[in-house]
Formats: sequence, structure tokens, C-alpha cells
Amino acid sequence: MRIGELSRRSGVPVPTIKYYVREGVLPAGTLTSPNQARYDDGHERRLRLIRALLDVGGLSLSAIAEVLEAVDDPGQPVHKVLGVAAGRIIPEESGESEGSGKVDEAEEVEAAEGAGPESADAREEVAALLARRGWYVDADNAAARSLAGVLAALHRVGHGAFVELLDVYADAAEPVARADLDYVRRRVAREDLVESVVVGTVLGEAMFGALRRLAHVDASARAYGDPEEAGRWAGA
Repeated sequence: MRIGELSRRSGVPVPTIKYYVREGVLPAGTLTSPNQARYDDGHERRLRLIRALLDVGGLSLSAIAEVLEAVDDPGQPVHKVLGVAAGRIIPEESGESEGSGKVDEAEEVEAAEGAGPESADAREEVAALLARRGWYVDADNAAARSLAGVLAALHRVGHGAFVELLDVYADAAEPVARADLDYVRRRVAREDLVESVVVGTVLGEAMFGALRRLAHVDASARAYGDPEEAGRWAGA
């Protein structure tokens, strides 16, 4: 197909397709003349993956290039490909653009807070959790650092006792993680696997958060609301 048809089928404008080719995240088409190139279903699939990584995952093009490099390397085990994809699902913060050389104010605050005693305690708590659960996760994993940041914030606002709920949350997270991977296992193509991680990680977290809020409403109604009202909600 020509680039116009590729654009129509993928929903990506022609100038954007050309930009992706220039940036190296989309392979160039096969030249049929000095000014014409043909594209195939593989290009359409790659475009859809790029858009998923951009729109759902919130990745920058440089991060997408890193993910696609892992996808395209047949020597990379699937676990490594999934790890690269999941590890790069970090929406860009508002502020200075990538490569500007300026430090975002939030990053300065985070760096300052990271030196406090709360952060050290939080990192120890996360490391203890990983050891206690027997999870095959490095304490320097991005998610582990994120969890430590949450715990440090809880300590700073006087709710350090929330750490007592870590295992309760972990008990809930384990079956969800297994369900996520069961969904991923249904995919065969490597690009399908990456798309599943992107969608499952970002939208799955949003879905789990919404379900948690719904459960909060139910639990609150049952614990603190009118018993008859709570019973009516339960039967709805």
C-alpha cells in the first residue's frame, strides 16, 4: 500500500508517519521510485503500537525507540521485552521538555526529600516487603522506588502506621498481577505482548483504582451508614 492508504487504515496523518520514519521508530517503506514507497501490514501494526505507547502509555518517542528495539531483537527473552515495556510506562511530567538540560522543580523537591530519614526508612520497609513476600524484584526497581516514595510521604504526614497495610495490599495485588499475565499469555506475537502490557498496566491500574473506590463506598455505607440503606445498596 502507499503512504496515503497506510494513513487511512491506521488513522495516523501522513506527515506524522514520515516523522516516525525519520525518528527511526517506524521502518521506511520499500522504494518503488525515487519519490514513492510501499508499505505493508507490518507498518500498519507498528503504527498502532506506536500510537498505543504514545496515547495509552504516555511514552516519549525516545522511550518508544527503546521499547521497539527490545521488541525487534529476537535474542531478547519475552520477560525482558515485557520488563522494558512496563518499565518505560512513565507519563512525561509537565514542565521542561526532554533534552532541555533544565531540572524540573518537582525533581529538585524529590531529590531533596530523598535524602531525609523518612525515605531511608521507606526503602528499608520496601526491601523487607520484597524479602517477606519472596518476590523476584530488585529493590531498585522503578515500582519499588515509587512505593518507597509513597511510604516516605505517609511518614512525613504522620501516617507511617499505614505500612501495616502493606501485606494486605500485596495480598490483593498478587492475584491481579496473575490475572494481568494470564491476559498477556493469550497473545502470541511479540507486539501483541507489549500492547497488552501497556494497556493492562495503565488502564488496568485505572480500572483497579475505580473498583477500589467503589469498594470504599460500599464498605463505608456498611460500616458507618444506615443499615437499611447499606442493605438496599447491597441488593442493587
